[in-house]
Order: sequence, then C-alpha cells, then structure tokens
Amino acid sequence: MSEAGHALPVETIGIDLGDRFSHACVVDARGVVVERVRFASTRSAVEECFRSRSRARVVMEVGARSPWMSRVLSAMGYDVTVANTRKMPANPLKTDDRDAEFLARLGRVDLGLLYPVEHRDEEKQGHLAILRARDITVRMRTKLINCVRGTVKAFGFDLPSCDAHHFADRAAQSLPPGLSPALAPLLRMIATTSREVARYDLLIARICRDIHPETALLRQVPAVGPITALAFVLVLGRPDRVRSSRSVGAYLGLVPRKSQSGEIDPQLRITKTGDKLLRRLLVGCAQGLMRGSAPDTDLRRLGLRLAAVGGKAARKRAVVAVARRLAVLLHHLWRTAEVYEPLHNETIARGARPAA
Repeated sequence: MSEAGHALPVETIGIDLGDRFSHACVVDARGVVVERVRFASTRSAVEECFRSRSRARVVMEVGARSPWMSRVLSAMGYDVTVANTRKMPANPLKTDDRDAEFLARLGRVDLGLLYPVEHRDEEKQGHLAILRARDITVRMRTKLINCVRGTVKAFGFDLPSCDAHHFADRAAQSLPPGLSPALAPLLRMIATTSREVARYDLLIARICRDIHPETALLRQVPAVGPITALAFVLVLGRPDRVRSSRSVGAYLGLVPRKSQSGEIDPQLRITKTGDKLLRRLLVGCAQGLMRGSAPDTDLRRLGLRLAAVGGKAARKRAVVAVARRLAVLLHHLWRTAEVYEPLHNETIARGARPAA
C-alpha cells in the first residue's frame, strides 16, 4: 500500500449524541486531544458549531439523532461515519466526554473498528416512518378490540367474528345495553383507527406504485403485499446492501444464535438483530404461506415438511425457517428482476430426471 494509504486524517472529531446536548472531541493526526465542545442537539446548534471548522473526519454513534445530524454534517463537507456501538469495542471509562474521545480515537486509526452504519436518505426515512406509524396504529386497534371482546365475554356475551375494519359497526349492533357507557367510546376509537389504517394503506399503495415500482417484483410471491414489499425495499435500501441473497436472513436476525464449544452445539433462538418491523412482517407472511388456503409453493412445502417433525415447537421453527427463505427469495427477485416461479425446485428436479 502507498504511503498515502497509511496517512491519518488531519483531525478526527468524535461525537457522543445526547437528547438535549451532545459532546464532541477533536483529536489531531498525532492522537492529541486539541478541543472538547458541548453543543445543543439541534440543527441550528450543529451548523453554528461546525460552520467555521476545517473539514475533518467525523465519527458519531448511531442513535435517534444520528440520521439527520449525519446528513447535516455531510452536506457541510465533513466525512461522516456512523458507528454501530453494539458491535464496536466497549469503552472501559464511560462518560459523555470520554465516549466522544473514544469514538475519535477509533475513527482516527481504523473505521472498520466502528462497524459503520449506513443511514437511508430523508425521503426513504419518511416512507419508513409511514410504515411504522401504520404498524403502531394497527396494534393499538388490536388492543382496543381485545379489550372490548374480553369485557363483553366477562358479562356472559360474545361478539360476532368479523374483520377488524368492520368490528366497530358489527360490535355496536351486538353490544349489551348495560355496557354501552363503558364500551361505546372504545368502539368510536376503533372506528377512527380503522379509518386511519385505510388511509395509510392507500398512501402506501401510492408510494409503491409511483416511487418504488420495484416492489412489484416482490409482490409476485403469495402473501407478500405492498406493506411487506415496501418495508423490505426501504430497510435494505438497495439490493447490494448485503453480499448475497443468502446473507439476508442473518442481516434481519432470522438465523439461530451460535454457542458452539467442542462437541456441544445447542439449538438456540434466532438472533433478532436488524429491523424488528420487517422481521415481524416476514414471519406474518410465512404464516400466511403455510395456511390451508394458501397456494402450493416451494415455501409452503418446506414449511409443512418442517412442521411435521420435531414436536410442539416444530411449527414455530418452521415458520421462522420459511420467513428466512422468503427473505432470501425476495432479495433474489429484487436483484435479478426474475419472474417468480412458485414450484421452482420441482421444475429443477423434473428437469434433472432422465427421460423414460
């Protein structure tokens, strides 16, 4: 490697992010701390603090404020790296000032030690916020519906089974008169959340159609709708975010943990790293693919085969396995733009058999 390849940055600035105030530590090329700064965690304060400085390497920890702050500093000409603090070495002397210095020193020597995180752009972050807002709205509605059903059941009555979108109207017609003062307000809240969920669904469908048409490639797979397809595209950002399609399962936390020692290799739970919402959506799609009414596909056959052996927990493991394979398939379709073939494995096996 050339001498330039070994050159250290003139200055490296480590930033420890805080909710109200953040701390910065400036380290020069010799590793000497030349300045410590405390500034408010606002856009105006960041711009004022860094406007007059020479453009240097900036290292900050990942957090709620790191997406916008990294974009602001990058726009100002700084070389910004966002560190994944869960993977990088732990700071033995933890204070805000020392955390900032620790980040600066690691960034000065080797960015690989920081396990850099790549933030999505502001538009994609906004679209993902829509998906998360819809998700929490749906979960709120589910809790309200369960509360109404449980209250009515405790009084010896049952409400009719129906879709969540129509629950408020159907339940209002079957509500015992004595429970109306307690439950009528909850039914109005359920009706309101249902309308908001419907608005989110229309907005998500429009985003898929007009801004992310690549989601249509993923929606070829049964049980994968616009919400899962859009979440997959937004969380990964681009097809080359992972080295290969087979790596997607690990990226989303759908692979088992490992704790092997000698002859001992226990079967552990999945790692659950990565985006929680997308992982939950993929598991939901896997459950849909294994239902009795689902069409015949390679994924369905895999799930049913795994669920048939292994006792009570077999179905849960099968669902996770199908979710992992589904993630691999979706990435492959996105990367190659191929037409989805539901029984691809059977076609290959049939082609491999010698002619009769």
